Amino acid sequence: MTQQMEEMSITEHLSELRKRLIYVLSIFVLGLIAGFFVADPVYQYLTKSESAKGFVLHAFSFWDGIGIYMKIAGLFSLIITLPFTVYQIWKFVSPGLKPRERKATLKYVPYVFLLFLTGMAFSYYVIFPMALAFTTAITEKMGLVETYGMKQYFSFLFGIVLPVSLLFELPLLIMFLTGLRILNPIRLRKMRRVSYFVLIFIAVVITPPDFISDLLVMIPLLLLYEISVLLSAIVYRKQLAADEEIESRYVRSEDKKHAG
Repeated sequence: MTQQMEEMSITEHLSELRKRLIYVLSIFVLGLIAGFFVADPVYQYLTKSESAKGFVLHAFSFWDGIGIYMKIAGLFSLIITLPFTVYQIWKFVSPGLKPRERKATLKYVPYVFLLFLTGMAFSYYVIFPMALAFTTAITEKMGLVETYGMKQYFSFLFGIVLPVSLLFELPLLIMFLTGLRILNPIRLRKMRRVSYFVLIFIAVVITPPDFISDLLVMIPLLLLYEISVLLSAIVYRKQLAADEEIESRYVRSEDKKHAG
């Protein structure tokens, strides 16, 4: 199968990539259409939650309402499309993988959906109320009257929820790349300082400018990285064990040939 992958021309590679992209785009469009049907229930839930009860949201343009519905539909479509996208990536690279590597990496696909939902729940129920409380407290301290547009409220919401949800895919991504032998725990440990810096920078950017908010996001992200290293080590040990088994079989077969 690896030889088949090597014999494929650049044109065939591009044709295969184009086919995968069309599949992903088609699912995204279908998810977007379905998203418009769930946009109103989701909007009602979000605006009636504890976080939104203290606000009267206003529309400052004729397009604010449809714009929010489109954002909700887009997020819904992303949730549906994400695991399918990972599967299409796997389909694209799988011809170049060994059978055991194909089997090992395929099992990660369903967890993409679960980790994304976990990240959404954490960011919406933990980080977002904390960020909203902080910004509201500053506004009240400055003696300002809170008059928010629905567009600003939901932009603030999605600006926190979406990045954190995607970051929750980190352990799975690292396991997937380890399964493809692109990463390994040794390399990840060497990259720890740089990775910590990047994750801390992300935590500071997506949270309000106060130390407590940064810390509450920073700690889970750093823990996610360490969990990723541990999971990578598990995958890596299994790879080494499988390689040793194959090598021992090869040695035994060679010994039998020489003995014969």
